[in-house]
Amino acid sequence: MRADRIFAYGAAAGLIGDLLLGDPRRGHPVAAFGRAAAGLERRLWRDHRGWGALHTLVCAGGAAGGAALAARAVRRHPAASVALTAAATWSVVGGTSLGREARAIGGALAAGDIELARERLPHLCGRDPHSLDGPQIARAVVESVAENTSDAVVGALVWGALGGVPGLVAFRAVNTLDAMVGHKSPRHVRYGWASARLDDVAGWPGARLTAALAVVAGGQPRRALRAWRADAGRHPSPNAGPVEASFAGALGVRLGGTLAYGGRVEHRPVLNGATGRAVQTGDIERAVRLSRRVGVLALGVCAAGRLIAGRWSPSGRRAAAGRSGK
Repeated sequence: MRADRIFAYGAAAGLIGDLLLGDPRRGHPVAAFGRAAAGLERRLWRDHRGWGALHTLVCAGGAAGGAALAARAVRRHPAASVALTAAATWSVVGGTSLGREARAIGGALAAGDIELARERLPHLCGRDPHSLDGPQIARAVVESVAENTSDAVVGALVWGALGGVPGLVAFRAVNTLDAMVGHKSPRHVRYGWASARLDDVAGWPGARLTAALAVVAGGQPRRALRAWRADAGRHPSPNAGPVEASFAGALGVRLGGTLAYGGRVEHRPVLNGATGRAVQTGDIERAVRLSRRVGVLALGVCAAGRLIAGRWSPSGRRAAAGRSGK
């Protein structure tokens, strides 16, 4: 079986597993990677970019190398290769858990339990929840759903299509490292520089695909495209900007503005401010549904792209020529 079909079948099975089951409840490989990365950080940490780059290289390179060895071990066994791709996809894609966390916060807001909503918000994003009211929490949730649709679903599928199981694992490793050390805290502003920059590069294609699919799937294509074109470049993140702007336009809401991370206040530009309204609690469910549609479409796009590329590769052309000659 060709590698393109192995990815298509395995990624579809893995995404279905995530839709039905969510993340593994115990022994999650990403959690294990995070513990290993944290342990290495305790040994390597210096307030220096070079040491941070070494940390990134060892963690991300080690994860990708291990995945490559596993893929190589089963490459002559199509069923095992599909199963490995499915397991890797299920492990690194987190769309269902993202939706569950967002809906839990939305449920708390709908019930008027602002304290519970504040308590759960750190499960979804690094925003400081204590000074946020209900609409601000709802806005933070919608922004996190938008950004994590790219980070937790679409980006992984893109790199899986490009690099198979090693691509899936490497993308999740890089994204996890960015969440751990890539932020601008005093401890990590230099040490996490390499992880943050690598995450920007790795996230670039997935963010653009996410934004494009939000335009297609959101029901307001003109507004979503207009917000993307007008406001994405104003966001401080090169990848969150297109995603959040397109989601804002697709949902007809305003995102961005003032926010706080760990006591540090940021005043970000408003996205879709010309035509959007303030985020309401009900928009959380709409964002989750849009995220789900984008994830399914991303699977179709990535699988189709991989199949087309495989068909026109030298091995794919030789296989087609062999079939036509029979």
